[in-house]
Amino acid sequence: MSAGIVWASRAEHAQTDFRQLFWNEDRGVMDQVVPCEGTCNDHWIYWWHAHVMDVLVDELERTGSDVGRESFMEQVLHDTIRWNGGTLLHNYYDDMEWMALALLRAYDRTGNALYKQGALDLWDDIKIAWNDHMGGGMAWKKDQLDYKNTPANAPASILAARLYRLDGRPEDLEWAIRIYRFNQDRLVDPETGFVWDGMNRLGDGEIDYDWKYTYCQGVFLGAGIELYRCTGDSAYLADAQRTARATVLELVNAETGMLPREGNDDCGLFKGILVRYLVNLIRIQPELAEPWIGLLRHNAEVLWEKGRSEAGLFSLSWMDQPEPVVQLSGQLSGIMLLEAMAALEREGFLEG
Repeated sequence: MSAGIVWASRAEHAQTDFRQLFWNEDRGVMDQVVPCEGTCNDHWIYWWHAHVMDVLVDELERTGSDVGRESFMEQVLHDTIRWNGGTLLHNYYDDMEWMALALLRAYDRTGNALYKQGALDLWDDIKIAWNDHMGGGMAWKKDQLDYKNTPANAPASILAARLYRLDGRPEDLEWAIRIYRFNQDRLVDPETGFVWDGMNRLGDGEIDYDWKYTYCQGVFLGAGIELYRCTGDSAYLADAQRTARATVLELVNAETGMLPREGNDDCGLFKGILVRYLVNLIRIQPELAEPWIGLLRHNAEVLWEKGRSEAGLFSLSWMDQPEPVVQLSGQLSGIMLLEAMAALEREGFLEG
């Protein structure tokens, strides 16, 4: 196999296995668990399916325009709306932000106005999350307005910045900056740049310093990248690079070089989200990219050799064989990593 297509081939394998293993034609949705016996697929988690949309966009970016793939992606969105009670709106603001970000990427890839309108409808509802509890910021969910966390703020800043770049509305850039500043001032370690998850979860005003998650680092540095693209202010890139360095020091195993196994359920998605935004950091500052390329390449090679079953299921740890049952969340992270490597490969970052 040519060195120039090794990761594209692996990503294609992963996507093919994903469709075969997880897509449930009868239910019109990706299964939550594989294999499943009994009621394990009776429930449905909205935000996991936002990332289903995201990896389908990854596939289109790698393969180019494809009527069949685009039709399937639109079907997945319609089925998501159906499973969500006929609407894209949801109780969790962060869940809606993930969906809006995926839809904007789908619109950028296909030009289908359905995706843009969905993102705009979600953004109108998301903006209501801002309130004065804890000094501002976006609430996590509609029935807990005083809990403020990075997963509800940094993705909202990314979304607002991308909408500004798309349509040029000054108020969107104002939103992006305001949300970023709140996140930075209240939930980023001023000494290191490491990003904490949230505060006031229990109504006590306290920050959850011990909640150390990869995806919080990813979305905060991702917000910095988007604001640099909007403003040209290099301070945002300095913030992003500092958080990336803090991620390695705090979360990467110094002996194995591996990103952590953060757990199942929602936690299975966290590494994949970090990977997505590290790729954007590589793109925006290629002269500083070597450590991040090395980190992703090592994790991807270990995942492919050790963390993948013969059937194509991925482990949560990326360095051990998969668990007896694999959740959609963890499978998505593995796909994100392989698609990230395929993207770096085709953009010339893996030469030599």
